[in-house]
Amino acid sequence: MLAGSTSLTGAVPATAPSNLTRPSTAATSSSYWLANIKRQGTVAFGDSAFKIYRNVQDYGAKGDGISDDTAAINAAITDGGRCGQGCDSSTVTPALVYFPPGTYLVSAPIVQLYYTQFVGDAISVPTLKAASNFAGIAVIDSDPYAAGGVNWYTNQNNFFRQVRNFVIDLTGLPVTTGTGIHWQVAQATSLQNIRFEMIQGGDSNKQQGIFMDNGSGGWMSDLVFNGGHYGAFLGNQQFTTRNLKFNNVQTAIFMNWNWVWTFKSITISNCGIGVDMSNNPASQTVGSVIIQDSSFSGTPKGVVTAYSKTANVPATGGTLILDNVDFTGSANAVVDQNGGTILAGGSKIASWAQGHTYTSGADASAGDLTCASSNAPAVSSANVQGALQAASKPASLLDGSGAFFQRSKPQYENIPASSFLSVKSAGAKGDGITDDTAAIQAIFNKATAGQIVYFDHGAYLITQTVKVPNNIKITGEIWPLIMASGSAFSSQTNPAPVFQIGQPGSTGAVEMSDLMFETKGAAPGAIVIQWNLGTTSQGSSGMWDVHVRIGGTAGTGLQSDTCSKNPSVTSTDYPKCDGAFLMLHVTATGSVYLENTWFWVADHDLDRADHAQINIYNGRGVLIESNPGPVWLYGTSSEHSQLYNYQISNARNVYMGLIQTETPYMQANPIATAAFAPSAAFHDPTFTSCTTNSCRKAWGLRVLASTDVYMYGGGLYSFFDNYDQGCLSTESCQVNMVAVDCSKAVWLWGLSTKASTNMVTVDGKGVVAQADNRDNFCSTIALFHEN
Repeated sequence: MLAGSTSLTGAVPATAPSNLTRPSTAATSSSYWLANIKRQGTVAFGDSAFKIYRNVQDYGAKGDGISDDTAAINAAITDGGRCGQGCDSSTVTPALVYFPPGTYLVSAPIVQLYYTQFVGDAISVPTLKAASNFAGIAVIDSDPYAAGGVNWYTNQNNFFRQVRNFVIDLTGLPVTTGTGIHWQVAQATSLQNIRFEMIQGGDSNKQQGIFMDNGSGGWMSDLVFNGGHYGAFLGNQQFTTRNLKFNNVQTAIFMNWNWVWTFKSITISNCGIGVDMSNNPASQTVGSVIIQDSSFSGTPKGVVTAYSKTANVPATGGTLILDNVDFTGSANAVVDQNGGTILAGGSKIASWAQGHTYTSGADASAGDLTCASSNAPAVSSANVQGALQAASKPASLLDGSGAFFQRSKPQYENIPASSFLSVKSAGAKGDGITDDTAAIQAIFNKATAGQIVYFDHGAYLITQTVKVPNNIKITGEIWPLIMASGSAFSSQTNPAPVFQIGQPGSTGAVEMSDLMFETKGAAPGAIVIQWNLGTTSQGSSGMWDVHVRIGGTAGTGLQSDTCSKNPSVTSTDYPKCDGAFLMLHVTATGSVYLENTWFWVADHDLDRADHAQINIYNGRGVLIESNPGPVWLYGTSSEHSQLYNYQISNARNVYMGLIQTETPYMQANPIATAAFAPSAAFHDPTFTSCTTNSCRKAWGLRVLASTDVYMYGGGLYSFFDNYDQGCLSTESCQVNMVAVDCSKAVWLWGLSTKASTNMVTVDGKGVVAQADNRDNFCSTIALFHEN
């Protein structure tokens, strides 16, 4: 893209591919840039000759719809001694597996190994067709079961995967069998632009598009399900799904279990049941479900629930939030497990919920960043099953229809390979040793109109702030590593950005996708990504599948051989095991759209054989100070920072759906302020009012002096006290999790916390107690609203 402030056509928001209606049948070549770009990615901290990019046809796959391509495809995936059964995780054997246009007949599962991306052609989408003699759990299997029911990978640690641009066809199978994808995954995973074709109707129909039994995810978007018994059979700790369409499915979504799940922009047409979340009514397994900006038509039962306002087990099990959901074409919006009507259909529902709600009065200290007042407003609570006051939503966060704005990850399918500017071709080494700062800055500065900066896989060492121009697009080859290192990022008292997106007050359009940011060694003065840039149009700037990962991997110097946990001694080794100062800072003039971004301080080693737990001390997670915004966070997670995981301070117009956090496992050994002293300039929490160490732990979410903040789904967890899980038995691993201080118009929908005595505090006072809101695993409320 053109450097500087000149606008160009290529900087306008890209749309999702619309070619799922045009799947290919016979194998052909393609003009898709990904199939044609020069391949020169290397693994910096492993075998430099390792083959990253694989075209399945180079391994013998025909894609003619006749030949059995199973063995050839699996050979393309496994080539090179990759991380399969018995490995659990590795970042040094990445594979980008490309499927050209064609129909690939398979008779057994295509097994997706760890750290793998399956990418079908985005111009002419390939079909994976199950042969009539297909045998196995699913056409694509992300976590195979070995003998005795043991998975290859630990489900909650099954990170770093993509599957995008496919048609998965089960119609050649008997109606009694067939699954498209077995998707048992965790963070930094995604399904995008996939259509599932299944047999329609039949009492014996057992086909399902997605089978998810477990995990800790995650992200899905732009999926279509036609036919089948279940469109998606789902079970996971937390997940975000956007733009899913179900047509003529017997049950569109069967929610087997969860802690919290957000469905945004789902369309359910001519299905028997829309969402069945009634599993095990005697002791519900579904924690909470949020359905937003969605529609149900020709579907007699919209949502099936086992929730009982008078005798619910557990107390908040089956919490449900409906926000801007159109049931005009369905007879019943919500029914109980016996079919009795709870909420009639035939209309659009602005706001409706079942569960526990908490509403505070106005905060006299609203807008005061010092939050000097200790007079917390009164809070009223209720057990509801009915219509609620609809949130007033700022226009800047909404699209033209009144739904929250959304934008799919760009794939640049209409831009030729010749328009991609490879950073290696332009002089960067990416070897994890050479200082690539000057080379990358030069590449950014010279990118011309119509070019996209392309990071070949590698490890790019950055020793000074890189200034990202106002109008540019950047993408990477299976998460190339951008690594901060050196004295410029060594001072907590003088932190500096690694990637600085725009200057304060500037506007433009910056897109970043498929990148990984890390530190090489301690970088306690690194602000990994600083976003100053305002937007030229709604959602013109964003990050998709861009992650910050601190420690725990080869080349970081922050692994189990140097930073292993030692709960039996007082932690003091902060300098050598420090992470960064702050992972993401959206400053006052910044506006950005985030989708499927994970800000992770490693709690265990991914690459060393022991996969042991480690102590990495990272200062802060995500700080949003955007005013007036807007900022959208879809499917983001921020875990294991010392002071807080998310902080929204002096901000306006912020959307979050959903967010997930974990408190550092080592705390309170040390307490939150031991490795990183609070900074008044960054409005850090000081913990000075705490009287116990269980209070001196990282905040999951702080909302400080902010207005118009909307969270739709939050899973904020505390599992340990200095690696001891004894605190789980009393749900008291820490005192506080969410703070809403000196703010107004804050709407927290579908909040689930684990083992925090207070779920929510206002101006320092606990106002929502976990003990009053017990769910299947967490404690859950339908709503906390500060007026």
